[in-house]
Amino acid sequence: MIEMPVTLQHIRAARERIAGKVERTPCVPSQSLSERAGHPVHLKLEHHQATGAFKLRGASNAIASLSPEEKSRGVVAASTGNHGRALAHAAKLDGMRAVICMSSLVPENKLDAIRRLGAEVRIVGNSQDDAQQEVDRLAAEEGLVMLPPFDHPDIVAGQGTIGLEIMEQVPDAASVLVPLSGGGLAAGVAAAVKGVSPGTKVIGISMARGAAMKSSLDAGRPLQVEELSTLADSLGGGIGLDNRLTFAMCRDLLDDVVLLAEDEIAAGIRHAYEQEREIVEGAGAVGIGALLAGKVKTSGPIVLILSGKNIDMSLHRRIVCGESSGRECAA
Repeated sequence: MIEMPVTLQHIRAARERIAGKVERTPCVPSQSLSERAGHPVHLKLEHHQATGAFKLRGASNAIASLSPEEKSRGVVAASTGNHGRALAHAAKLDGMRAVICMSSLVPENKLDAIRRLGAEVRIVGNSQDDAQQEVDRLAAEEGLVMLPPFDHPDIVAGQGTIGLEIMEQVPDAASVLVPLSGGGLAAGVAAAVKGVSPGTKVIGISMARGAAMKSSLDAGRPLQVEELSTLADSLGGGIGLDNRLTFAMCRDLLDDVVLLAEDEIAAGIRHAYEQEREIVEGAGAVGIGALLAGKVKTSGPIVLILSGKNIDMSLHRRIVCGESSGRECAA
């Protein structure tokens, strides 16, 4: 194994640090998907976390790792929604100031949820890169501690605790399907899974519209990619041209990356609701969408991470009622 900047040891330490602050989420079998795949399929229900997404793990680990002096200064981050909500939640528990910077593409329901947790919300520009410029300014001028949504060792280690749980819950997993954006989740889960079971494949799943990590991996270096509207809005944004961790970890640890069209993401959302009785957002449905589209083949048990549920419910209703195929939603 290549030596990683975030190791199994770091991830195990993170699990101890966040114990009692996050849920050990269920990993449940899906009869309908198992029949379709021809192998057992399990759903890792990360959308059952208190903030509705896996991001609470990384945020809680990062906050817990700060010194008292750093906590007194407060934290700032750019977010497509779920990291901001998780960071606001974790900061509130510690009585800390939190400022979350987001682009105009972030859905209103996610903005409202962050505000309700007491965080300050700044809307800046039309991309996560624009929001990051405001983060840099606040860190430089006001001394806030920057905790990025993915490219930070404590964030990656926190997300990696999902991988530890998966391998305990489904020890014979042949493949793990992970939503892929900036790579914090994918890098952490892959480091944990490969650390425990090197033969288990870890496959990143993203959307075809503006998949920054996939484009960067294909180019062999971090690229700036136009951020486009998509049902999988939580997977939007760039990976940072100065990416320090997640690009290299995804490059070295992921076995494959699969991209989905908008109608395939919508199909995943519908299936989750109709067959699994679960409400998930587009980013949380990409693993289901990839299986339904026949884009992932495996030789044994499969685990899909349902990463979040923070979807606008009027949009969810249109999708599950067949009023939108997904193409219209991303237009």
